Amino acid sequence: MTEPSTQQPRQSPPPPAGSGGTVPLDSTAQLLTRITAQLGTQLSLVSRNGTRRPMHRTRPSEALRPSGTLRPSAAPRPPAAPRSPDAPTLLVVAHGSRDPQALRTVLALLDRVRDLRPGLDVRLGHIELNRPLLPDTLDGLRGADAVLVPLLLGRGHHVKHDLPAAAAAAPAVRTRVAAPLGPHPLLVEALYGRLVEAGWDPADQGSRSAAVVLAAAGSRDPDSAQDTRRTARMLAERLGVPVVPAYASAATPTVPAALRALAARGRHRTFVASYFTAPGRFASAAAGAAPRTAAVPLGAHPAMARLLLHRYDQALSATAPSGMVSLLASA
Repeated sequence: MTEPSTQQPRQSPPPPAGSGGTVPLDSTAQLLTRITAQLGTQLSLVSRNGTRRPMHRTRPSEALRPSGTLRPSAAPRPPAAPRSPDAPTLLVVAHGSRDPQALRTVLALLDRVRDLRPGLDVRLGHIELNRPLLPDTLDGLRGADAVLVPLLLGRGHHVKHDLPAAAAAAPAVRTRVAAPLGPHPLLVEALYGRLVEAGWDPADQGSRSAAVVLAAAGSRDPDSAQDTRRTARMLAERLGVPVVPAYASAATPTVPAALRALAARGRHRTFVASYFTAPGRFASAAAGAAPRTAAVPLGAHPAMARLLLHRYDQALSATAPSGMVSLLASA
């Protein structure tokens, strides 16, 4: 028989927490501390409404210090605001264009709107030329509330007749028709930003040789022309130089004629501001007449997203719909 060894047996290190092994506890206090820590971890995964937060949003190796506390940069972000069941759909109504850039531009604008108002149901419908067409989008909203916000810049045939007619043809949807986007200071902000991108120098303010042509689509409706002229006046106040409205169709002067008239007055440093919501045939024609690079259409400028939500909120602040409420005042 061999003599028993006098050396004390080596103790295995305690298994790491969460490994499923047994961890020796030195005291009741340690037991309470560990229970409290585990409860805190579990409660951190539960939102205020009692639902469990998804685990993949926080990676423990990056979110925790060695001590087990959250790093400042890994603090949980507040969840996106849930969609209110009472919030009507924001249905943006675009004209439509054969230019493939037009649809991409409008979709980018709608993404900006969703970023500004998380949880809001934002949809798109076209008057013509692109899908989805407005009647199809309305058909998908049966039994719901919707605010039709025209992606149009002034009062004209589409705003006064086409949108109300489409809403009336969808009696299963409780609708409001919001005002067109213009005139409004946020449009002026977007126009100014696009001009600066095209090379407008703010130092030209007050210059005797500078001027801007506000190129618009044009309409036979006198209210549409009045809205464009008002936007031109607001932009002129912002720039400090003359701004002349001109049109691609249905109204005068044309963009080339406006440029010639300004040159005859000694305004040789002229820019063309594109008063269009997206690329298309009219926007391309206006840009082709510019003596230098024309500003791009308003598109997904941040001010445009804010303006769409402003018109939506304006419509909601009016009397609740009874079938359809039309809000064509351009306040």
